[in-house]
Amino acid sequence: MYDVIVVGTRVSGAPLAMLLARKGYRVLAVDRALFPSDTSSTHYIHQAGLSLLKSWDLLDRVTATGCPPVRHLNFTYTDIDIRGMADPSPDGIDAVYCPRRTVLDKILVDAADAAGAEVISGFTVTGLLRDGDAVAGIRGRVGEGAEHEFRAKLVVGADGSGSTVAKEVGAQVYEGSPAACFVYYSYYEGIDWGMQHRTGFGEQQFAAWPTNDELYLVAVMRKRDRFREFRTDPDAGVQEIVDQIDPEIGARLRDSGRRVEPFRPMLYPDNYRRQSYGPGWALVGDAGYHKDPFTGWGITDSFKYAQLLSDLVAETLSGGRPFEETMPEYQRERDAQSASTFELTTSISELTLTPYYDSVFRAASMSPDYSTKFFGLIAGLYPPEKFFGETELAELYEQVDFPVQARHVSKSEAAL
Repeated sequence: MYDVIVVGTRVSGAPLAMLLARKGYRVLAVDRALFPSDTSSTHYIHQAGLSLLKSWDLLDRVTATGCPPVRHLNFTYTDIDIRGMADPSPDGIDAVYCPRRTVLDKILVDAADAAGAEVISGFTVTGLLRDGDAVAGIRGRVGEGAEHEFRAKLVVGADGSGSTVAKEVGAQVYEGSPAACFVYYSYYEGIDWGMQHRTGFGEQQFAAWPTNDELYLVAVMRKRDRFREFRTDPDAGVQEIVDQIDPEIGARLRDSGRRVEPFRPMLYPDNYRRQSYGPGWALVGDAGYHKDPFTGWGITDSFKYAQLLSDLVAETLSGGRPFEETMPEYQRERDAQSASTFELTTSISELTLTPYYDSVFRAASMSPDYSTKFFGLIAGLYPPEKFFGETELAELYEQVDFPVQARHVSKSEAAL
């Protein structure tokens, strides 16, 4: 009998298993993958996520892999160009990192194992065990081997957007919106562009950042209705998008860039929040909450809410409040803490800006101080209520002498 079974051991499940095992609880963590193992990802870890890695004594392991730090960011939206970097985090982190998932996930799985969690890789969950209405464990097998059953006080689905646990318990979506775009990305050598996050006219974007092995991840994004057309010749499509957004970088890609791995196409699932707890079960990471990759918050949010869930699960297991109280609190806190990121991401991932966001970002690009705050907002270090505060925006517009007729200090006003 385990205290907790975690299904999925990537950026949500492995930290959760590690944190609970470090507290002395008996944890089983299973995943159908064998590690090191790749998965589709932005790779991007914001300063807030890096702070959690540091608090878990894992950041040094990530940086030791040779993944280069990024200390200057570039964010464009059509003709709006914001450049700079957030201020260092309270614990001194002054960079972002974009490690390959073959590297990051193996570090996390190894940390869970070292903490004392029992880790079984190559394990496919075939169903959940029940005790009346409550989930009481899992059944599954390694490869084609015999089926095994394991029981626990709590089963956590950390198994992604197609979560088996979510399907088995019938977890319903209670907030969501359709996904806007598709993404194609691969790894290139011969590129040294710095970090790029460029959205041009024509509802298209390219992004690039350095990762392990002296490679760059280069990604492009377009609206989903152009996916079939794009996939016929993705190399030409990538070159076309980069050329149209930044001809100079397009020329550099053509002259010196060389793709060294197959493309990873991604038709992302919709943006959603699912019911993330019930009798004997909970969901964490993309299993319970997913948003467009545009703002690169997937990994950082996975870390944040694995930490939150571990704290509340430990409160129950230590004899404090029952799961009937701590699990609703987990979902409420996750939703409250992620509300601004969720709303911002779903708004700007459409590859067009509302008049409100256009005016705010355009004015921010004209102020070095507010540009720093913008990247602090994106990094999870600067409070959204201050960045988008009506008083603060009025002061920004005045400071940069923004055209009066284009000043929007609230979304509702801009919609009129």
